[in-house]
Parts: sequence; C-alpha cells; structure tokens
Amino acid sequence: MTLRTYQRELAEQAAEILAAKNLVYLAMEMRVGKTLIALETARLSGAKRVLFATKKKAISSVEKDFLDGGFSFEITITNYENLHNTTGRFDLVIADEAHCFGAFPRPSGRTKMLKGIVGNAPLILLSGTPSPESYSQLFHQFWLSDFSPFREYRNFYSWAKKYVTVTEKRLGSHTIRDYSDANRAAVMAVCGGLFLHYTQADAGFEQAEVREIVRTVEQDKRINTLIDTLLKTRYYRFQDGTEIVCDTPAKLMNKIHQLSSGTVKTETGETKILVTNKCEYIKANYSDLKIAVFYKFIAEGNALRAAFQNATDDPAEFARRNDAVFVCQIQSGAMGINLATADVLIMYNIDFSAQLYFQARARLSDKNRAAQPEVHWLFSEGGIEAKIYKAVSKKKDYTAQYFRKDFLRNNLMMF
Repeated sequence: MTLRTYQRELAEQAAEILAAKNLVYLAMEMRVGKTLIALETARLSGAKRVLFATKKKAISSVEKDFLDGGFSFEITITNYENLHNTTGRFDLVIADEAHCFGAFPRPSGRTKMLKGIVGNAPLILLSGTPSPESYSQLFHQFWLSDFSPFREYRNFYSWAKKYVTVTEKRLGSHTIRDYSDANRAAVMAVCGGLFLHYTQADAGFEQAEVREIVRTVEQDKRINTLIDTLLKTRYYRFQDGTEIVCDTPAKLMNKIHQLSSGTVKTETGETKILVTNKCEYIKANYSDLKIAVFYKFIAEGNALRAAFQNATDDPAEFARRNDAVFVCQIQSGAMGINLATADVLIMYNIDFSAQLYFQARARLSDKNRAAQPEVHWLFSEGGIEAKIYKAVSKKKDYTAQYFRKDFLRNNLMMF
C-alpha cells in the first residue's frame, strides 16, 4: 500500500510534534486514513515496540493497514476491553477513538488503566471528534500522558478552577455541579499546537456529505397499547408472568425506547421480540441493495439475524461478499470500521448519544466512493425515535429531561 501524499505529509508533521512534545493529537474526520497516518508517524519516530489500542470491531482494519503498509516495527493491537491483559513496556502508544477517555470530572476506570500503560511513553491520540460536547473532555485525554500540557494540575477539579465556569443544576430533588462550560480559547491556547486537523473535503472526498432519509414504519397496535399502559401505570404483566416495572423516569424512557422498535427486556432479564415490523420493512424495501444495519438493543439484533440468514458482523467479510447483510450493534460498530461497500446504512434504532449519531452516520464515507452516502432511519409511527433524532442531530444527548418534556409533561407525581 502506498500512502497518499497528504497522509505522508501529515505523518511527517505529526512526527515533528511527537519528537518535540512526546504527544500529538490527530483530530481528523473519519475515513481520511488516521490509522495509516498514525502508523507512518510511528515509523518516522523510530518506534520499535508499539501498542495500538482501539475498539474491538476496528482491530481487523488496523491489522490490515499494518500489513498492507509494510511496517516493520513490533506492534500489539488490542481492544480497550482487553487492556488488562497487556504486558510489558512500549516506546509508543496509539490510542484510537480518544474522545472515549474524555469523561469528567472523574476519569473512567478504563482511562486510569491506559494511563498506567502509557506512562512516559510518547502518545498519539486519534479522534474525529476530540471534544464532541465540551472542551472539558480534553483534560483526561491528555491526562493519559505524563507529558500532558495540563500536567501542572493535580486533577480535573484543580484544572477546572482556571478553565471552567462551574454552575449548579437541579435534577429532581438533587443539585449537581456542571463542569461542562470550559473556556475554549483558554484551553486551546495551551494545547492547540498538539492538534493536526484534516477533513474529508481536504482529502478530496467527492461524496463526503451524507444524505439522511427518515422512513416511518407503521406500528403494531399492541405495542402502542403497551406503551400507553406503561406511561399511565408504570407496570405491565405478560401472560407468562414476566413483568415490566418502570419505577424511575430513566427506566420508563428505556422501556419506551425498546418497545418502539418491537422488543423489551423484562424484570428477570429475559428479552422478548414482540413484533418484527421493522425487519419486514427492510426485507420488503431493500432486497435489491447491499445494506448494513445498526441496531441498539440485543433483542433487535436477534430479530435481524433471524430475518437475514446472510447476516455478518465482520466488516472484512461484508466488504468481500455482495450477498452479505452487515448487522451490528451501534455501540460497537459506530467507530473505526469501514462500510463503504454498502449502498445504504439502515439505522434500525437510534442511540441517545449525539456522539454515536455522528460517528455511525460516517461509516459509509470513503474517498473512492462514487455514490453519495445514504443513511436511512427507521422510525416507528408515534415512537420515541423521532424525538431522540431531533436532539442528537443538534449535538445534544437525549436525556431523561427531554423524555419528561416529550412524554410525561404534567404526569410526574408517580415519581
């Protein structure tokens, strides 16, 4: 594989920053080749033993880029769930989808684990969305490295005293401190020199703009009746004795979300496929296209795999086979995989996360793609999906606060 001119040039720039700062952030849009750029940066830096940490679904793609690129350094490629099995020391660490480490005010357990592995090794961070919701999300990403530009601050709280306007918010009967209002200009004045930005437009993508189409699927009356019952009573008992109990707004929101696409998880942990109207819609309307389908809940995946005997969750197999249907959970497939051979990406359901919304819809983008990428959203008639879509498309997570406004309104006394 020969790197494109812009990929070589970006790798050279990244290697210079890495040599000077021991830290560089490749903040580049999906599909421009961040992985290859990072691997070439590692080669230019003279690294001998490299750790590449990524999402599980992206491992095969990273392995392919490493082999096709002819890189000769020793590399360990692992997913974040398997970090605890990583041993030895590395003279360079590459952290893919680095925005996942941006939780605040406290770091996640995974962030702490990776920090222990990185230590004083040079670090390359990769993400198309370094701060999807707040510039406060940058602190713990850089905290992974001993060479963080904010290393003078003992923790996020001490950092926030200088960079964040802290406010208080009421959530029900509780008051919480909101640390999301970081001063962008002040933060970037310190760390801006560590970033290398590059867009699909910069890379010459002819079909970079994603076309989104919303399809409304007729809902089964039994599902509407069940949703109405839960909104009124917060409880339902099936004939087999299993129950749905919604004793908090968050739990009620989650059950309405499941039911809107025809499945539900009961109090005993059993998953039920109640209707398959969305599966039938896909079979009736997309039979002549090569499709990829993202789902949200496990039972939805079970329904899809029962409907499509040629389903696969392996991106490499999907790329090879024209008769395959890619079926994958949004949470694991929205980042780091290439589905550019699909004619259409179908969203069977939608996640509450704005970040996953933008990550998922970019899976079809590719420099060599001739047709405009199309993402089709399947929303059940009268379901919650359209409400979620309205929020996440505006870069806002769909929270219990939105749910109260959309569905509960004046009917809150039972909580």
